Amino acid sequence: MPRQTSISRRARPCPFALQAILMATGLHFLCTLHAAEKPAAPAASDAVSFSKDIAPLLQAKCVTCHNAEKSKGGYRLHTFAELLKPGESKDAPVVPGDPAKSRLHQLLVTTDADDRMPQKDDPLPSAQVQLVARWITQGARFDGADPKMLLSALSAPERQPDAPAHYARPVPILALAFHPDGAELAASGYHEVTIWNATNGVLLRRIANAPQQIQALAYSPNGQLLALAGGNPGRSGEIKLVHPQTGAILRTLASANDFFLTLAFSPDGQRLIAGGADNTIRLFDVVSGKEQYRLEQHADWVMSLAFAPDGEHFASASRDKTARSFETKTGELEETYDGHGEPVFAVAFSQDGKRVLSAGRDREIHGWSTKDARKVFEARGFEGDILRLIAHQEHLFSASADRQVRQHRLQEKKAELVRGLTGHRDTVYSLAYHDGTRRLASGSYDGEVRVWNTETGTVITQFIAAPQ
Repeated sequence: MPRQTSISRRARPCPFALQAILMATGLHFLCTLHAAEKPAAPAASDAVSFSKDIAPLLQAKCVTCHNAEKSKGGYRLHTFAELLKPGESKDAPVVPGDPAKSRLHQLLVTTDADDRMPQKDDPLPSAQVQLVARWITQGARFDGADPKMLLSALSAPERQPDAPAHYARPVPILALAFHPDGAELAASGYHEVTIWNATNGVLLRRIANAPQQIQALAYSPNGQLLALAGGNPGRSGEIKLVHPQTGAILRTLASANDFFLTLAFSPDGQRLIAGGADNTIRLFDVVSGKEQYRLEQHADWVMSLAFAPDGEHFASASRDKTARSFETKTGELEETYDGHGEPVFAVAFSQDGKRVLSAGRDREIHGWSTKDARKVFEARGFEGDILRLIAHQEHLFSASADRQVRQHRLQEKKAELVRGLTGHRDTVYSLAYHDGTRRLASGSYDGEVRVWNTETGTVITQFIAAPQ
């Protein structure tokens, strides 16, 4: 587990999308709430399990540099099948029964700092090195269901650790979602989703067995499903469908080597798109749970995804400084917008589907044509990174690192500022909107949630979304 670090608001790094939220603050911050989540080493006389003992170790220490996208030394070990294939050295990574001849073990015990693995990290403790050696000595057996399964999925616990009964301190609110009936508001927690009364801020129930950090929440249009995406930064990611009333996990749609950051249901509820730190966009059939395709159009994290109102197109925002639009049925890339020149953190569609709204580190909202990616307008006046966008009818709502929520009125060639919704005392990271009640919810780093009347700009309720 990373060193526990106390990060003051003054010392906390400026937000660089959700990387700053989590890698610089949230991960260390949240680790103070729960004990380290790692398997205990088996007794010396026990058989070593690849799935339970070795896969979690490799996932935590090795997969970041040796995976499907990055293969230092030409070597990958994100699956058991890849683990057995030699890298550039052509030496066998694992020789069953003989650790001394296994390149994997050799690189763990070498005293040569240039060769020793993991690099740019402390050497593995002797107990972990001995664990790997024992596994190889015992025949390097695979005890999982499929050698081609990602280690992150293979080593994922059948059940995530329980959330603490009471939070020692609030956690950053990274995701919010209104139930379609408008009565309930879902918020991200620590290994859980918390459900609140949207009018008075009373905690209604808690949904357990969730990833450590939840980056995105979305209800299906009929309210029968709640989708969540998140994970443990640099280690694992999950996308799950849960029953919003009982909290039962209905299906795990995907697992990955790094966390997922965004998801969205199509307007008809039949499809779900998701993206994250593996730079990919995945589209799932909600009924079957099958991944229909995976896109690798972005060169960096996929920060935000949004469907067009007709569901036939969707747009993406990425740290690679571009926003893009795609045809939903085939996943074909339609347009690429590179007008920001800085990482793009948020994306939305205008109600008529003719414009994409995007924003990010350049502190501007750009409206651009879906036909030719030509910029139509820009909205300025922000004093911090723009982290979230929600467009509905003629209104556009934004969340910023300058602690403000803003409401703009969309017109054909401009976005006119209606009002600033002020009162948050820290960076605003999450937004949710409910059309029937005209309510907007916003969540900030300090754990506060505010629910606004968007017709008057007044606060309906405000509360700290941390079980006490």
